[in-house]
Amino acid sequence: MARKNLLEGLADMPDENAAPNYPMRGAGRSLVRSLDELAKQAEKFLEGEAVVDLDPDVVEASFVKDRLSEDDDDFQALVEAIRARGQDTPILVRPHGKVDGRYQVVFGHRRLRAARELGRNVRAVVKTMDDRTHVIAQGQENSARADLTFIERALFARRLEELGYDREVISTALAANAAAVSKMMSVMDRISPDVVQAIGAAPGVGRERWVELSLLAGKASNAAGIPQVLQDDNFHHLPSDKRFEALYAALNKSARPVKKTVAARKVKWQPRDKEVQAEMKNDGKAFSLSMKARNAGRFGEFLSSKLDALYEQFLAEEGKQGD
Repeated sequence: MARKNLLEGLADMPDENAAPNYPMRGAGRSLVRSLDELAKQAEKFLEGEAVVDLDPDVVEASFVKDRLSEDDDDFQALVEAIRARGQDTPILVRPHGKVDGRYQVVFGHRRLRAARELGRNVRAVVKTMDDRTHVIAQGQENSARADLTFIERALFARRLEELGYDREVISTALAANAAAVSKMMSVMDRISPDVVQAIGAAPGVGRERWVELSLLAGKASNAAGIPQVLQDDNFHHLPSDKRFEALYAALNKSARPVKKTVAARKVKWQPRDKEVQAEMKNDGKAFSLSMKARNAGRFGEFLSSKLDALYEQFLAEEGKQGD
């Protein structure tokens, strides 16, 4: 079934060299109402356009990366599907801005890579567009397919910000509201891109877990712990989700076993005349004695005066037990 309507309204270009029209306003016109609408907007770029066969070697990657890893089971499944029935959906490319005869991928990076791996041409639609239209088309097509993980989307948002794009463009590209983009940015503020790269896409880890990890990573007391985990030889042999869990566990001190404290043993004593009431507490490290009743004060003074002699007696008896 043919895909229709890619990125409708984003770039209604009267001719190939004209600047794209941008009717979207106000946080990307409420950030597009649904993923289905996103898919239609993304497919608008392909609708009615001529599909050409290109040598993968003349097509370069986008100027902003949106994936952390492409070596996964889904990619291998894509390769086998294209091998079996061909490339159903063309990719979108734009002419290279500096080199004639070369192109740059807007979206369809994995289809391009699959064609390269299979040694065949890639089916593509060629469309002239500016950088802003490019990043919005790239982000929305990925959002429509919903196959980027939270941290890949957050990293893509940070890269767009570093390239100078404002929050409205980032929100529109990711089909995310301002609060969601702000949360992505806060995660990237606390976790460096190098750490994210070391962990990987973590497909089984959602937004809230990344937020929790970022709060742990942002603590000054955890600063030294992060490199220690990343430099562990075993860390890099783990799957991406497990690498996330390993770092999370190392930084989450609240989850570490708490040393058990021994409850103080309490003993009460009282003489036959009941003129003194004593309570003794002993937890192995501390011993306390408290007394009350009529003779408590005088008996306490008496004990205090005998402490030296009592302690010598204690040492003598301890010595006998050791013989």
